[in-house]
Amino acid sequence: MASNAKKKTTFAKLNRENALRERRLRKEARRDARKQAAAEAPAPAPELSGDELAPDAEAQATQPDE
Repeated sequence: MASNAKKKTTFAKLNRENALRERRLRKEARRDARKQAAAEAPAPAPELSGDELAPDAEAQATQPDE
């Protein structure tokens, strides 16, 4: 038996749904990439205060400009 039912979903709606699905997949991929990059990133280096400067940097900082 053949069905006389018409297709009720337009191609425009199907295209919108596909575009939404693709956007969600791209967003999830970006989110996963950020999580992975954060997990692989090394621990941040401790910041040096003025007392802990290297001798070379300290000597350059105290020399007067010509």
